[in-house]
Amino acid sequence: MIEAKDFVEAARGRGFAWYAGVPCSFLTPFINYVIGDPRLTYISSANEGDAIAAAAGAAIGGQRAVVMIQNSGLGNAVSPLTSLTWVFRIPLLLICTHRGAPEVHDEPQHELMGRITGDLFDTMQVPWEAFPTEPGGIAAALKRASDYMEREHRPYALVMAKGSVAPHALEHQQVPRTSTNVSCMENMRGAQRVSRSQVLQCVLQHTPETGSVVIATTGYTGRELYALADRANHLYIVGSMGCASSIALGLSLARPDLRIVVIDGDGAALMRMGNLATIGAYGGGNLIHFVLDNEAHDSTGGQATVSGNISFAAIAAACGYGIALGGDGVELIDELFAAPASKRPHFAHLKIRTGTLNQLPRPGLSPAEVLERLMKHIGSSFSSTH
Repeated sequence: MIEAKDFVEAARGRGFAWYAGVPCSFLTPFINYVIGDPRLTYISSANEGDAIAAAAGAAIGGQRAVVMIQNSGLGNAVSPLTSLTWVFRIPLLLICTHRGAPEVHDEPQHELMGRITGDLFDTMQVPWEAFPTEPGGIAAALKRASDYMEREHRPYALVMAKGSVAPHALEHQQVPRTSTNVSCMENMRGAQRVSRSQVLQCVLQHTPETGSVVIATTGYTGRELYALADRANHLYIVGSMGCASSIALGLSLARPDLRIVVIDGDGAALMRMGNLATIGAYGGGNLIHFVLDNEAHDSTGGQATVSGNISFAAIAAACGYGIALGGDGVELIDELFAAPASKRPHFAHLKIRTGTLNQLPRPGLSPAEVLERLMKHIGSSFSSTH
């Protein structure tokens, strides 16, 4: 058994100071120690996939990031691990508990995942080893993880058995308290809705290459942005549907000197709506979040979503965004960018029409090349100085 301090301080020595996760009783002392240290960042994510994506955003911003999850929630992380961190080549250190391990009596819901945890990591091509249970093993485990992450630019996992870490009391909570007394202003004119490309052209006018980053969600949004203007400050998300806003949160926290603009879709926002609450709690004023809502899964045949029944702006306001606007006019974009500076993120829900550009191209660079270009542009790196 080790003390939480033993591992966290050794990890800090290798540059790991940014954590995201979802609690597990095995992780309690570990999370409590991280939360109790104001020099460390901890994001309490709504689910494990959001934790992976937020940590990926922090890594893009130059932070060495750790994700702490329970193996029962590993299924929630499969999409970002296979279509985000693997495809874009983003290194993260994963600490995953081993509930339901064959030799440990546990609750029935952990039995199957307990048997297949290692196989699941193997299938996802995430190398893993047992979390160290003796102080003397910590440095070597961190070196193996760090060496792999720096060489391959992909995640490495440590699987934590029950009782690996001695108890550590929770000294105080770090979750920010934000007022939900936010005015939700919506102006639906009912006129002919604007196209996605019209909205993106307006966003481009407000996001110069210097000082801003634009993250476009998977599907037609990223492809249309690329078709209109391929710039070094763009990140076109492929796969990992719904994770663009989590990536934006992590990057915005890691790089408060940059304005981070994320362009979401209604289907993606519905898929990971819990992240609106996380952004509302942790996000800063340098994060602008747009949801372009055509009430359809446009790139997969136009099947309807349920977004016609809800107000994303009202949800964002309730979650603690500083400004929440809704409407169907492109002037909403100008209004949000012109809003007074705030310490909290801004949000706009814009109704658009379905359809896309003719002969819509795909980016000419691979996802990893797009990310490498972006990181070079903003002066960021995955490399450690240790």
